[in-house]
Amino acid sequence: MTKPFVTKQSVAEQSVTKKYVVSGFSRTVMRTAIALVVIAPAYAQQQPPSGDGSTPLHWAAYQDDLARVNQLIRSGANVNAANDIGATPLWAASLNGSAPVVTRLLEAGAKPDLALLSGESPLMAAARAGKLAAVDALLAKGANPNARGARGQTALMWAVAQNHADVVKRLLLGGADVHAKTETWSQMMAVPPHGLPEYNRMIPHGADTALMFAAREGDLTSARLLVEAGANPSDRDAWGVSATTLAAFAGHGEIARYLLEKGADPNNDAPGFTALHCAIMRRDEATVAALLARGADPNAAVKVWTPTRRSSDDYHFMPALVDATPYWLAARFTQPAVMRLLAKHGADPKVVHESNYVQGEGYQRRKERTTAIMAALGMGGGTAWVPVDRAQRDALVLETVKVATELGADVNATNHDGRTALDSARAQKYSAVAALLEEKGAVASR
Repeated sequence: MTKPFVTKQSVAEQSVTKKYVVSGFSRTVMRTAIALVVIAPAYAQQQPPSGDGSTPLHWAAYQDDLARVNQLIRSGANVNAANDIGATPLWAASLNGSAPVVTRLLEAGAKPDLALLSGESPLMAAARAGKLAAVDALLAKGANPNARGARGQTALMWAVAQNHADVVKRLLLGGADVHAKTETWSQMMAVPPHGLPEYNRMIPHGADTALMFAAREGDLTSARLLVEAGANPSDRDAWGVSATTLAAFAGHGEIARYLLEKGADPNNDAPGFTALHCAIMRRDEATVAALLARGADPNAAVKVWTPTRRSSDDYHFMPALVDATPYWLAARFTQPAVMRLLAKHGADPKVVHESNYVQGEGYQRRKERTTAIMAALGMGGGTAWVPVDRAQRDALVLETVKVATELGADVNATNHDGRTALDSARAQKYSAVAALLEEKGAVASR
C-alpha cells in the first residue's frame, strides 16, 4: 500500500515504529498512518470543489486550521479560488478574524480585495469580526479601506456597527473615508392601522455615514474617533434624521450630548421630529437639558407620524402625537421636571393640543383637544416609549398635574366630547388629583 508513495522509511517513522514492537500488526498500522500524512497533500490537490465551488482550502481557512492551510498551499491549492458567491479562502479566514491564516494566505499570493459578488471584501469581514491583527495584515498588503459592499457599506461602517473602536481607529489611520455614505432607496411604510391609505407613505432610507452607525449603536468611543477624524457632527441620513436625533431616538443620550458639544444642530426637523421630541419620549432629562442649553426650540411641534414594521413594537410617533409640542409631550408622559425646564426656556405651558387621528382596525376617527393637565391624566392619546413603574405612576401623575396648574393650564378646559380633567381624574380614581383640581376651582361636566 505504501510503496507507490514512500520509497524509504523516514527517521520519524523509524523512531515511532520502534515503540510498536509487540506485533507486526501494530507496525503496519503505524506505517499506514504515516503514509496517509505523506499522501494527504497529493490527495487533497486532486479533490474537486464541492457543489458550491468551495475547495478544501476554503474549509481549512473557515475552520481556522493553519496546519491544513499550510499543507494545501504546499500542494499547490489555488489561494484565490472563489465559490459560487465569490468567497475566497481569504474571505473565509477574514470572516473568522484569524490573523495567522489571513497572513499565510496573503503571503501565498491571496489578493486582498477579491470580494463577494455582492461586494463585501475580506477587510469588511475582518472589520466586522473585530480582529485587529487580521485587519492590520490586510491593510499591510494593500487592501482598499473604502471598498463598497451591499448598499454601499464600507469596512469602517461595519466596524462601527459592531462596536469595534480599535478597528475603527486602525481603519481611519489606513485612510478610511469618514464622509462615505451608503446608497439611498425609498420604501413604502405605514403606521397602524396599516390598511388606511393616509397612514402609508414612502420613507427614504440610506445615505448613512459611519457616524450615523455610531449614533444608532451607541458607540461613543467610535463617535469621538470619527469626529476627531473630520466627520460632520450634523450628519443626516436620506430621511433627514441627524446623528444627534438618531442618538436621542435610540436612547444613546451620551452620544447626542457629545455631538451637541461639537456643534451639532439641535433644531434639525427635516424628518418631521427633533432630537428634543425623542429625548422626551426616552425620558432622558440630561439630553433635554443639553438640547435646550444649545438653543433647541421648546415649542417645535411634531409634524408627522413615523412608521413601524408590521406587528412590531418599534418606537414611533403615533398619529395622535402629530402637532404635539415638547411641553405637551412631557405632560402626557408625566415628566414634571422636564416641564419646568421647558417652561424656563420659553415653552408655552398653556398649550392646547388638537389631535385628529384614526385608531384601531375599525378605523375609528378621533378628535381630541387636551391641555397639559388633561394629558397628564392620559387624555389625548399616544403610547409611552418608556413605561413608568406602576408604583411610581400615581405620584408622577399628581406632580405633573401640580406643575401644569402652577404654570397656568386651564383646569376647566373641555375635550371635544365635553369631558374635563376632573372627570378623567374621578373616573380613574385619582382621588388626590381630583382633590387638587377641585382646590384649584375645577368643576365636573358630568
